[in-house]
Amino acid sequence: MPYLLGGYPDLETSRACLVAAVEAGADLVELGIPFSDPLADGPVIHHAATLALERGVTPGDVLALAASVAERVPVVVMVYANVVFTRGTERFLDELRAAGVAGLIVPDLPFDEAAVVRAAADERGLALVPLCAPTTPDDRLRVLAAGARGFVYAVSLTGTTGERDALPPGLDRFVARVRSLAPVPVAVGFGVSRPEQAARVAEIADGVIVGSRIVRAAGEGGTDAVRTVVSELAAAVAAVRQTA
Repeated sequence: MPYLLGGYPDLETSRACLVAAVEAGADLVELGIPFSDPLADGPVIHHAATLALERGVTPGDVLALAASVAERVPVVVMVYANVVFTRGTERFLDELRAAGVAGLIVPDLPFDEAAVVRAAADERGLALVPLCAPTTPDDRLRVLAAGARGFVYAVSLTGTTGERDALPPGLDRFVARVRSLAPVPVAVGFGVSRPEQAARVAEIADGVIVGSRIVRAAGEGGTDAVRTVVSELAAAVAAVRQTA
């Protein structure tokens, strides 16, 4: 599940990168809406969001990008709560549905405060995907998992997004704990960047999310670079699936 920041490095290239990711083997696509204070994101995605905003990229622009590939692969929008509430929850979710989006991730919306958004999303057939972290206790995780839609996003570490040299220790135990409680698939993100890391995550989880590495590729080499990176990651995951 590659993550791309909508409108980065520019709208035309962003659209081409989305298509390239789909053609290179993405099963789902996570598409970020640029925001001025992306608290869950590290320097690569933060920089990309800043540039996209400076160039005038809007949520509507990003949803148009989503619509361009939504018939080919499920698209999950990553959006901060301020954008949802500023546009109006029902209006924003209607826009997602009109764009063919499958679901949304709102990293700064606490689960306990998400009931209204989750109910509105359910009414429109949109999956509100919750996040959990290694520090999430079992009782909290049990409640979160019971209300999960689509999949559970297991944040592999306590920190922001970004490329890491190694996967965090204890990831196996954390993912096993989430999978034992979640009635939906579990996808792991944050810190996954290389094919060997993606393969390792594919051995223990249902999905692999890679963001900063792909956003960096989009900025450094555009469509060709994204196609290469996603192809390598997809091949590594496919190899694990074939032997499972």
